[in-house]
Amino acid sequence: MDWDDLRIFLAVARAESLSGAGRRLNMDASTVGRRIARLEQAVGAALFAKTPQGYALTAEGARLVAPAESAEQAAIAAAEATRREAGLTGQLRIGAPDGCANYLLPQIARDLCQQHSGLEIQIVALPRVVNLTKREADMAVAVSPPDTGRLVVQRLTDYRLHLAAHEDYLKQRPPINGLPDLSGHRMISYIPDMIFDRELDYLSETGVESAAITSNSVSVQMQAIRAGAGLGIVHDFAIPFAPGVRRILPDRIALKRTFWLIRHADDRASRRLTLLAEILAQAIRVEVARLEAQVSASEHRLA
Repeated sequence: MDWDDLRIFLAVARAESLSGAGRRLNMDASTVGRRIARLEQAVGAALFAKTPQGYALTAEGARLVAPAESAEQAAIAAAEATRREAGLTGQLRIGAPDGCANYLLPQIARDLCQQHSGLEIQIVALPRVVNLTKREADMAVAVSPPDTGRLVVQRLTDYRLHLAAHEDYLKQRPPINGLPDLSGHRMISYIPDMIFDRELDYLSETGVESAAITSNSVSVQMQAIRAGAGLGIVHDFAIPFAPGVRRILPDRIALKRTFWLIRHADDRASRRLTLLAEILAQAIRVEVARLEAQVSASEHRLA
């Protein structure tokens, strides 16, 4: 059985479509289909059933996943054994909620690529939990630790969020001296039925029942706040990227959340991915601390 056919099999199993697998493999869908047909002929059984939702594994296909993943890990280990020790190379795909993806990972990726010129970093910003089982990413940052799946979970760092608004908005609206004053202001928040993690349900902690402007994207919410559209809960580490946005009632409304780094359990055998996970974890801790310190220092100067 050809390992390359197994590689394509895993891509289809994870993407649940020929076209999706083709995009990941830089291969056209028709070629992917021919390779799957060749593998099915070799094993003497259908591995996928075509459904309205895509390509679903048959019972025989499901039995092939574990051996194929073992072959994948062996291939990765073999590649690492022959890779030069001079630096980290190859592709690293990181999945993250868009707050982390927009305000932390770009500068972290910049530094990593400067230190390791052969490294290619892909940042997948998704308003949902990244599926590592389907190999949507090599590792993922999450706001809640998963409770199912063959995953390795590592606590990264706490981060803080506060109510904030642009100074132009505050100049035009009634003053905010306490929580009761919030009722006279427009709120910006998540679309309620698109909150994919309970840790993102910030609005309930302000005492306000509904928001006038909502989005499933943290960056869209921040842009609305920067435009003077209203008040919203923002990450402290995002504030340095939004001139004119400042915290409101920081002693009354202060939220704390935690980032977690998640990897597939099989990847523990990869020395390269383990090293990259350690580097990424430390870089996120340092960057959160650096940006939050900027916010505190800026407020101290204005006081």
